[in-house]
Amino acid sequence: MPTFAYSARDAAGQTVSAALEAPSRRDALRLLTSRGLTPVNLSEQTAAAKNAAGKPGGAKAATALALARKEAPARPVRITRSQRLPFLNALHELTSGGLSAGEAVRLLALRVKDPGLKALSAGMWERISEGATISKALAAYPDVFDHNTINLVASGEATGNITEVLIRIIDHLNEQREMQRQLVAAMAYPVFLSVVAGGVVLFFLFFLLPRLKVLFDALHGELPLATRFLIGLSGFTLHWGWLALLLFVFGVASLWKWRNSPEGRKVTDGWLLHLPVAGQFFVAQTVHSFSQTLSVLLENGITTAEALRMTERQVDNVIHREAFAVATDRVLEGEALAKALGRTGCFPDLVLDQLAVGENTGNLVPSLRRIAVSHQKLISAQLKFFTSVIGSVVLCTVFLFVGFIAYAIVSAVFQLSQAVGRG
Repeated sequence: MPTFAYSARDAAGQTVSAALEAPSRRDALRLLTSRGLTPVNLSEQTAAAKNAAGKPGGAKAATALALARKEAPARPVRITRSQRLPFLNALHELTSGGLSAGEAVRLLALRVKDPGLKALSAGMWERISEGATISKALAAYPDVFDHNTINLVASGEATGNITEVLIRIIDHLNEQREMQRQLVAAMAYPVFLSVVAGGVVLFFLFFLLPRLKVLFDALHGELPLATRFLIGLSGFTLHWGWLALLLFVFGVASLWKWRNSPEGRKVTDGWLLHLPVAGQFFVAQTVHSFSQTLSVLLENGITTAEALRMTERQVDNVIHREAFAVATDRVLEGEALAKALGRTGCFPDLVLDQLAVGENTGNLVPSLRRIAVSHQKLISAQLKFFTSVIGSVVLCTVFLFVGFIAYAIVSAVFQLSQAVGRG
């Protein structure tokens, strides 16, 4: 029978360390509880630990050995936000097959191969085996699971619908990931064009023009204005380009640091909303985040007051977040949601009308879902438009600059050849 080393607190609050035999870890925990002890640490002894336990002070030595093995792993594994969706997917697959959530976590801790996912599952199972609920075990990893996920799982535990809750959480996270993927894909082409264009321009300025300048100087002729400007730009870049680059990097870093401050974030978020075309994109993002998050929270049993506060924290734009906080206060005071949101000036009239209809008919969650779907399509269309516009602007800029370089070189060659012919 396995032997477990433990440390626990008795009724007087004193720490007790010893060893006991039990068929499993769970049975050992139950045995300690029946003795009136509160477990602090419990681990199965290895052969070396059992030998140490047979000596004076052996139980404490065995406990120390178990603690040392636990606190000093051979290869520390970092658990990050990237493990969230794979863990929830695996947990849902097991619970939908009939396993309880606790048993599903235990099985994941034993079977998964990914180091980060295995460490997460093992850590959660350790807490669950000591009596914690799934939601409390999730809360032990705030860098992986956000408050919305934890609260939704807690509501699923309370209502016994944890499998359905997991499905909704996974769908919500998949939609967020798809939006991020679309944003990255939309910006990849313009960034590629910008890098290629910058390479072409630098090639002309650093390599081609200095060599042409040597040729033009040897001909001792007067150069056209365009050629003189281009050669001057090349010389400035060669001699002072490093300083311009340094100032640019310093300016960008300063602007980024200021934006991360509370005042800077508020000011820059206001600028973004007033951009001619991009402002509509940021409004659509706010509406999509608001409607998607609130619908998931409400349909899983979260109270209206708590759901509104949680949704408020998910809004990225500070201007919209502050306006939404005021609207939430009005809703909690008894005002209709559509009317309260209409006072903020952040939500389009069509969205307010859909919310009003949903409130009046008692179908607010379906209305929020339709708003989320329609604005997800709107955001995708806007991303495609921005991609085409940015790509076209970059291409036109490159073509114009290359054309200007070609004109400056050809005109200089033509003018110098005429001067040589007259001479």
